[in-house]
Amino acid sequence: MTDLEFQDTAERLLSRIETGCDRINDETDADIDNQRVGGMITITFSNRSQIIVNLQKPLHEVWLAAKSGGYHYKFKEDLWQDTKGEGEFFENLSRFASAQSGVALSF
Repeated sequence: MTDLEFQDTAERLLSRIETGCDRINDETDADIDNQRVGGMITITFSNRSQIIVNLQKPLHEVWLAAKSGGYHYKFKEDLWQDTKGEGEFFENLSRFASAQSGVALSF
């Protein structure tokens, strides 16, 4: 993957997170806030816990930090997959966000 391909693919991921946060706020009782600064999104839940997603451009990775730990993802086979084989990005984000918010959430 070239740097430009990574940037385009990662930008789609970040946009999907932002859109997901907006949809979740419209469709559920969850009160989540998302703030984007460059290649980083901070998702804040009503209990003040956070999930942070940021791009690691030199490594062509996306990193996710949640209460459960830190995770690294690479784009393989049309999915952002955990580098240690622990699942797909949006499945994990949904699981971590649900655990932190106390509400079943789906990105």
